[in-house]
Amino acid sequence: MYVRRVVPNVQSVALKESSEFYGLLGFEEIMNHGWIVTLASTDNPAVQVSLMTDDATAPVAPDMSIEVEDVDAVYAEVRRSGAEIVHPLTDEEWGVRRFFVRDPNGRVVNVLSHS
Repeated sequence: MYVRRVVPNVQSVALKESSEFYGLLGFEEIMNHGWIVTLASTDNPAVQVSLMTDDATAPVAPDMSIEVEDVDAVYAEVRRSGAEIVHPLTDEEWGVRRFFVRDPNGRVVNVLSHS
């Protein structure tokens, strides 16, 4: 299975201030939905961090996001493994197909592909 990128999701009660802080480290805003802001390295756009207050369409905020080439294949594999699906496979209005799964350490992982 091909992984395109891994993005840490940082919970924040101060998105503007957090965004400014990461700007000091060389990140710039590439997406802002109000509840989630994604920043990317100015030199390497695949290097990203997302700041979020919560997840507007899921029951919990994920700890990290992993973009894969084929989210349906990964979903099938994860279901076969018996891992806990926290949020079902869903097509989101902002152009991603995703699901959440809990890892063995209790972390919630957002697995997605862009539509």
